[in-house]
Amino acid sequence: MGEKTNLPKNSIMSLQTLDTGFFKLDGGAMFGVVPKPLWHRLNPADEQNRCTWAMRCLLYEQGNRLLVVDTGIGTKQDAKFFGHYDLHGDSTLLSSIRKAGYTETDVTDVLLTHLHFDHVGGAVQRSGDLLAPVFSNATHWVHPEHWQWATNPNPREKASFLKENILPLQESGQLQFLTEHSFPYTDVDLHYVDGHTEKMALPLFRINGRIVAYLADLIPSLAHVPLPYVMSYDVRPLLTMDEKTSLLQRAAAENWILVFEHDPVTEAATVEMTEKGVRLSETGKLTELL
Repeated sequence: MGEKTNLPKNSIMSLQTLDTGFFKLDGGAMFGVVPKPLWHRLNPADEQNRCTWAMRCLLYEQGNRLLVVDTGIGTKQDAKFFGHYDLHGDSTLLSSIRKAGYTETDVTDVLLTHLHFDHVGGAVQRSGDLLAPVFSNATHWVHPEHWQWATNPNPREKASFLKENILPLQESGQLQFLTEHSFPYTDVDLHYVDGHTEKMALPLFRINGRIVAYLADLIPSLAHVPLPYVMSYDVRPLLTMDEKTSLLQRAAAENWILVFEHDPVTEAATVEMTEKGVRLSETGKLTELL
């Protein structure tokens, strides 16, 4: 491991979002059984029925450690691959990290909520014919049951688990499995859900007396807060609905800040309990709600 250049040993705990660009996915797949006239008002589709989605990651500093949560789609795939998803935007994962005042060598840990290509692709880079981790000094964390799920994929998810995104992390020796006490962040709890994919890890950050929850693909956008809005990508959609209900009720009761990984406009929101159930309260940038 190399020496970190910019990270002081007793720095103040901080959390910020990282813009890694946008991509497009089929609107019907993203909204499941919800009819298009309803979801089209929330996220309009293009002529190929694709909606624009963010790939919003997190950067968390605690003491002398620097954590990146998820890594976006990356840049190593070929033009044909990217043509399916219309990758666009001015920012990348590395440009956003540098804008925040750090470099890739400062990152000590990478938490991968799960190993679908739009969450892990940016963790591995291509150099000639070789594939290697982007963050050369970082331990990469993933749940062991999800690792087994991803490396022995079911037919439904096989296209989302790309070997070139996953195996180089293990081959580098920089992969570590999450256990009850292994994750080295005292102010981060990990909440596991199984509706979208097996053992997806949602980090819950305790900051200023509040919880900031990074929702990954459990609730990928603001539009997915209502209970029936569940993606067709989910392997267990009914379980997703139960997991959403439980998390949103707790978020409303405890005034959590919810961070959306894929919402193209809104970074974060709070929710409240009403006579009609859990509804949105405040929305805005994470820094505005903290």
